[in-house]
Amino acid sequence: QVQLVESGGGLVQAGGSLRLSCAASGTIFSIPAMGWYRQAPGKEREVVATMSDGVPTNYADSAKGRFTISRDRAKNRVYLEMNSLKPVDTAVYYCYARASAYYNRPSRDYWGHGTQVTVSS
Repeated sequence: QVQLVESGGGLVQAGGSLRLSCAASGTIFSIPAMGWYRQAPGKEREVVATMSDGVPTNYADSAKGRFTISRDRAKNRVYLEMNSLKPVDTAVYYCYARASAYYNRPSRDYWGHGTQVTVSS
């Protein structure tokens, strides 16, 4: 199947920047969508940004103008460049992919284990 591994999280001061990376590996036929979600303590998981085939890139309102998602299809990677970080951005960030492992199998959702982003004031 498909495995997702995130990297790049850490502790940063307010106003700083971080770049998250996610690599997909395993048996992969296609990845129609990749993106990032986050979950803050005591809150539900929410979308940050996603890139899906045939549709415009999607950003949460909180991410617009500060975060940029990008994708390297050849390497099965997705990135999230986060600038002007705020304490409210503190959360565990999860990589997401909708992928198919075989040509004759439907796509399904996969999740990484998450990477902690902490923004201090």
